[in-house]
Amino acid sequence: MKTPAIKAIVFMKAHSARVPRKNLRPFCGRPLCDWILNALELSRYVEQILVNTDSDEIAQQASTFQKVNIHVRPLYLRGDHVGASPLIEYDLQMSEGEYYMQTHSTNPLLRSATVDRAIEAFFGQNKHDALFSVTEIRKRFYWPDGRPINHDPKILLRTQDLHPVLEENSCLYIFSRRAFCSTKLRIGSNPLMFPISSVEAVDIDEEQDFEMAEALMKSLLKGRKNGDCSSGPANWGGASV
Repeated sequence: MKTPAIKAIVFMKAHSARVPRKNLRPFCGRPLCDWILNALELSRYVEQILVNTDSDEIAQQASTFQKVNIHVRPLYLRGDHVGASPLIEYDLQMSEGEYYMQTHSTNPLLRSATVDRAIEAFFGQNKHDALFSVTEIRKRFYWPDGRPINHDPKILLRTQDLHPVLEENSCLYIFSRRAFCSTKLRIGSNPLMFPISSVEAVDIDEEQDFEMAEALMKSLLKGRKNGDCSSGPANWGGASV
């Protein structure tokens, strides 16, 4: 089956309470938002990137990428307490197409190769109406009342032998217009869970997350000419972890 073209949605608002100016803050020499935009731009299947923003400055920076189309966020969708579903609904109203992927600028280590694999996985099946990325965690988990979740305390297995618990890591969601309009959910009614590496799943929410993500990226980019990270996005999008 030929993989259809898909539009990517990225939310980027100006205000960030916990990491000021997060989207435009320098990350390895480039604005943080450049990293995810570059990964999407390098994707073989993403035909357009819809940047949903309330910031002229973010819009100007994002517009340096060829595939980007800016959706200026209307007043009723501005603020810190607007959820993802109303924003997606607005982006669908403002665009044409059947298939969409939503991701975040706070996932700078997500690679274009992984984006393409997720898209291929979604279109390579016909059972699920959506896809979302997960991270496998192999640790001993308990319910608050002390009941074990994924292991038997009487049998001390190695952690690598435990049944994994799957974390929704918010890195990427793929869905059709039809699935979203019928459920108002980006995970549809019967989603496919798509595992990605914990490295690519790094999400920047707090200040310490930003610092750790940047340190990790610098480590991954070691060996570049003069140790320069500023040109990172151009090559990281297709590199291997």
